[in-house]
Amino acid sequence: MTGRDRVNRMFLRQDHDRIPRCESFWEETLVRWESEGAPKGGWDTVHDLLGNDYQGLCWLWPAPFPGREEVVAQDHETRIVTDAWGATAKFWKGRSGTPEHIRFECDSRDVWQRRFKPAILAAGVQIDMEDSKKRYARGRQLGGWCYLAGVESFEAIRKLIGDIAGLEAMALDPEWIADLSRTHTDVMLKNFDAAMAAGIEPDGIWIYGDMAYNHATMCSPDAYRNQIWPDHKRLADWAHAHGMKLIYHTDGDVNAVVPLYLEAGFDCLHPLEAKAHMDIRQLCPRYGKRIAFLGNIDVMVMATNNLELIEQEIVTKFAAGKASKGYAYHSDHSVPPQVSWKTYQGIIDLVRRHGNYD
Repeated sequence: MTGRDRVNRMFLRQDHDRIPRCESFWEETLVRWESEGAPKGGWDTVHDLLGNDYQGLCWLWPAPFPGREEVVAQDHETRIVTDAWGATAKFWKGRSGTPEHIRFECDSRDVWQRRFKPAILAAGVQIDMEDSKKRYARGRQLGGWCYLAGVESFEAIRKLIGDIAGLEAMALDPEWIADLSRTHTDVMLKNFDAAMAAGIEPDGIWIYGDMAYNHATMCSPDAYRNQIWPDHKRLADWAHAHGMKLIYHTDGDVNAVVPLYLEAGFDCLHPLEAKAHMDIRQLCPRYGKRIAFLGNIDVMVMATNNLELIEQEIVTKFAAGKASKGYAYHSDHSVPPQVSWKTYQGIIDLVRRHGNYD
């Protein structure tokens, strides 16, 4: 059974041989692992060892000024950059971390209408089509489940105007937020249409956007329903009209809006952060017939490097996922550098041993 067969059968809740698998890693994690004897080659090499069933084809985050990256200032530890979205932020050099946001050029509805909206509509297709076609050919050769990936409108709004302005506008100027969301989604679908016109025939789309923190969504469910959700539904409708599935990634506690995800037509939810009260042992019995789940293996447990604890985490959550036949393996975020290569080799073994269907 190929990875494509396996994932498609998971979505249909049909019998398949084992839980589908994929994973994400911090760049620092891969550096550590190579220093500890892991084969060189980055994500693809580790994915091959894991038995990855998925193949990403692109990364789409439409920008009003593609290619713009202006270094405003830097020192030996940090650099301040104004990017393609007009956002200025301070980043660490040589390591991952949340940037310090300094300013956003798109700071009002008027600036959006006069400068940014026309720019993003005129920017054209931003998928690297030649690279995507190569990835598609590789994915089909390997039998993987191929997907177009991109950032949805809630995350895009945070990037363009910032969290404070964005959340304030959801309360005070919801029509502006709806216009931002609608415009961004229009551009995404234009890019996805272009990919298909170029001969790429993916199995699904994987949409990224962090709309929650560890206790709740960043906006109320009603604000989400009225301002963002219609465009989430448009993405799901587009996928389904082309015979595809939609996977939605969001960090944080989204328990309160899972019913809205079902209404929008989402086919799968990822990564299900355990530290944000997401737990497939509760979600699968309640929703497992209507939506698939991908992830939820706690990276904080992985970071103990205690394989007994990790095995308990995997066994109990795999049991819940397998009962629904609509579950795939992934960590509950990205594997951090606190996890040793020896430990992750053990995790691969545990996933193999406990992921098979009887």
